[in-house]
Amino acid sequence: MFEYMKALEFPVKIARPNARTAKMIATQLGGPNGELGASMRYLNQRYAMPLREAAAALSDIGTEELGHMEMIAALMTQLTKGLTTDQLEAQGFADYFVDHTLGVYPVNASGVPFSVETLQSLGDAIADINEDLAAEQKARTTYDNILRLTDDPDVRQVIRFLREREIVHYQRFGETLRLMQDYLARYSNDPANPYAWNPSFDTPPIARKR
Repeated sequence: MFEYMKALEFPVKIARPNARTAKMIATQLGGPNGELGASMRYLNQRYAMPLREAAAALSDIGTEELGHMEMIAALMTQLTKGLTTDQLEAQGFADYFVDHTLGVYPVNASGVPFSVETLQSLGDAIADINEDLAAEQKARTTYDNILRLTDDPDVRQVIRFLREREIVHYQRFGETLRLMQDYLARYSNDPANPYAWNPSFDTPPIARKR
């Protein structure tokens, strides 16, 4: 169960609305490297983790990604607030406006809706954690690209914060991967091979109790 705090993890206060920027930032809600996909990926992967520490890391990071969704939604809302339809059209937001008005909807920067096909949850701890490491780097790259394309200081400080959290998540997943490899190596037929244990066919003696 989650405990909801009615405050953003980092404040969002936009002084100059800009729908073009909102369209770019939308990809970090509904794009393939966005926060919606990250939260769903981690919160589902945790159930297959044989170590409590790994499940806890996925729970913590997946929950934080839900908060990052809120921040992206707040950015999109404030960046489009008060703009006329002429301004929205001039700033490339007409297609989105036709389908969703100014409601927040998970799409990427090109307008393609979010798809669960971008998620991975294989039930293999090593494969899933490696997937998560790559996901955090892809999200960090997307934030880098957004920073290259906007000079609005109000937007940039929020994006910088989110970018920093992707780096922290990457580090935590790296620690989790090392824990998992050490664990699997201890309880495999070949201690030198952390992939020798297959969770589909064997249960290590200290597997996490449900």
